[in-house]
Amino acid sequence: MEIRVEAGDITQSDAGAIVVNLFEGVTRPVGATGAVDRALDGAISTLIAQGACKGRKDEHTLVHTLNRLPSPRVIVAGLGSAERFDIDRVRSTSAAVARYVRRSGARSAATIVHGAGIGGLDAEAAAEALTVGSILGSYRFLKHKRRDEDAPELETLTVVEADAARLPAIERGVERGRIMARAAAMCRDMANEPGNHLTPTMLAERATDLAVDASIEVEVHDRTWMEEKGMGALLGVASGSQEPPRFIVMRYAGGGAREGTLGLVGKGITFDSGGISIKPAAKMPDMKADMSGGAAVITALWAIARLGLPINVVGIVPATENLPSGSALKPGDVIRAMNGKTIEVINTDAEGRLILADGLGYAQELGASPIVDIATLTGAATSALGPYAAGILGNDDALCSALIEAAEASGERLWPMPMYDDYDDLIKSDVADVKNSGGPAAGMSTAARFLFKFIDRTPWAHIDIASVDMASRDQDFLTKGATGYGVLTLVNYARARAASAAAAPAAAAES
Repeated sequence: MEIRVEAGDITQSDAGAIVVNLFEGVTRPVGATGAVDRALDGAISTLIAQGACKGRKDEHTLVHTLNRLPSPRVIVAGLGSAERFDIDRVRSTSAAVARYVRRSGARSAATIVHGAGIGGLDAEAAAEALTVGSILGSYRFLKHKRRDEDAPELETLTVVEADAARLPAIERGVERGRIMARAAAMCRDMANEPGNHLTPTMLAERATDLAVDASIEVEVHDRTWMEEKGMGALLGVASGSQEPPRFIVMRYAGGGAREGTLGLVGKGITFDSGGISIKPAAKMPDMKADMSGGAAVITALWAIARLGLPINVVGIVPATENLPSGSALKPGDVIRAMNGKTIEVINTDAEGRLILADGLGYAQELGASPIVDIATLTGAATSALGPYAAGILGNDDALCSALIEAAEASGERLWPMPMYDDYDDLIKSDVADVKNSGGPAAGMSTAARFLFKFIDRTPWAHIDIASVDMASRDQDFLTKGATGYGVLTLVNYARARAASAAAAPAAAAES
């Protein structure tokens, strides 16, 4: 979808549909909605009086203009209660509207910025949310499917602003939203790809293409390099597949030479059968998305670079398949991770934490601090949180709190889970330093506690997105299939971190 910004009067737009809005309880529309109402000889007011247009959240009222306006359709988007209206509502409303416009058959639309008028929201932030919601809400993965000519895509969205003084802010918001939404959409593209169309090698190729596009330094390492580094945990998981593993490293140097480096580590299992501990068949097709964490890191790095944030970031993605074969890792095997710790493999389907152990080890070798890893790690995340939030655990409360705030700003949710020392008892091994599964009890916490064994003193947080990486239906700006969950959170965390670093010298100078 192409998004444009224009100054002007929305009543004069000749787009396939024009979008205005209405708060619940309003009996006489004002602003842009009022202007459209007057141009339609009071049609919207009449519908309100008849109870056919109430302004409720997610309500859409279609009005045919019958040549009274250049556009053939007007869509009145319900905003719900004015008291509960916020940036999240802008994002979700824009997503729902984009899908509604597409269903109406319009290939183009013009819209006002929801909330930037009487809603009282910052115009730049509202424009960013509108852009993210519109792009991600209308997302569909159609690469391998014949296009239905009777179901056209929404190709162009024009943001129309009557107040010329607000145009620069709206343009900034739209541009930033466009970059962030594109990053999340590219993450969805990768996670929606079937395993035969996205092997570890292909994932590395996509990372390389994005790195070149954003002028990011990228390295793709092979099995020999992993062997030299002693990455026995990653290589153990890779041993069952004929596809060679890859270790992807992306570096963005937007900060000064003296600045620290944020480390992002993502799980890159391009297909997970469970290995010898094979998964049930019913849910296995979704395991093409077991690299969602890795894709989130790759695309977040791209967005951070395209936004030009003054921050240093390294992104690390260990990538492999997890398959059963005569050479595959077996329950009871003992392997050695990069940091020298030995691991008893209790369950080969607890493979994500194995490859992350070596990913975290390498991030620390590079001196990254803090480190955030993101992974579709445990089925326990779904049991605990359902499809409404991801889990977060870590060894640094301030880091976890900052990530939770970044998620809230993104329309995503992170919920803190415990990582008590007591959980060590559940992953204690009789034959190795640690075992890779503590059984069904406290699965999210024991998985995080396992990862903590491979962290020295570096501030670290772990985000488990297994509950939210795939959606069974469209909901707000998350669409059916891969959701790209976590990309917006990682980028917004980087934005906040960069802003904080920029503010520190100024504050020191003033003092």
